[in-house]
Amino acid sequence: MNSLVTHNSKAWDNKVESGNEWTVAVEKRIIEKAKNGEWDIRLTPIKDVPKEWFPSVKGLKVLCLAAGGGQQGPILAAAGADVTILDNSEKQLQQDQYVAERDGLTLHTVKGSMNDLGRFKDETFDFIVHPVSNVFIDNVLPVWKEAHRVLKKNGTLISGFVNPVVFLFDIELEKQGILKVKHSIPYSDPADLPKQKVKELIQNNEALEFGHSLEDQIKGQIDAGFMISGFYEDKGGFVLDEYINTYSVTRSIKV
Repeated sequence: MNSLVTHNSKAWDNKVESGNEWTVAVEKRIIEKAKNGEWDIRLTPIKDVPKEWFPSVKGLKVLCLAAGGGQQGPILAAAGADVTILDNSEKQLQQDQYVAERDGLTLHTVKGSMNDLGRFKDETFDFIVHPVSNVFIDNVLPVWKEAHRVLKKNGTLISGFVNPVVFLFDIELEKQGILKVKHSIPYSDPADLPKQKVKELIQNNEALEFGHSLEDQIKGQIDAGFMISGFYEDKGGFVLDEYINTYSVTRSIKV
């Protein structure tokens, strides 16, 4: 693993310890409802993924890509899917294992980076669930190419991402509620923040983030061989939410 992957792996271990919302395992009652056919999953802060985006999940081979944390994977496993969860953080995967043991679920956890799925054969999965996580990788294009490779023909990829417009603004001023344009897109913490700030992020074990262009997020999927067949937007967590939706989710089909 390169230094970025190694650092963000430790950073997300740290997020588990601090109780970040995307690391908190779902409650037992949610799993019990899923076992009875009542379930939803969320890739962004507020809105659930439309149920019509899913085929019947019974026996569906699902890859939860960079999606540890004891949330989407266990819910889908409880609903009857054959679930594999890949994540770069060991402690995130432990959250999924915890739910599986607590609630009698069968799922598989694999530690690895979202841009390298070499451990999986071509056309292994029917469905890929990819929440807002490619913000933590410097180049998103290999993620789309690898997802396309491991999906079966006509398989589905659902993926969430941050609208890159949020990375335009001065981060410190935004914390004060002030929106002042400072950066360009694509954005990179290591390249665009002052060296001292990057050093502090690394020392404090905070994840390094990247704002990918919409061309890489959307056209990147198309160029990889996907047909985009669904789209919605969401809000949550940014000052900019008052003015524009800051999250997007796509549904893409391997053609």
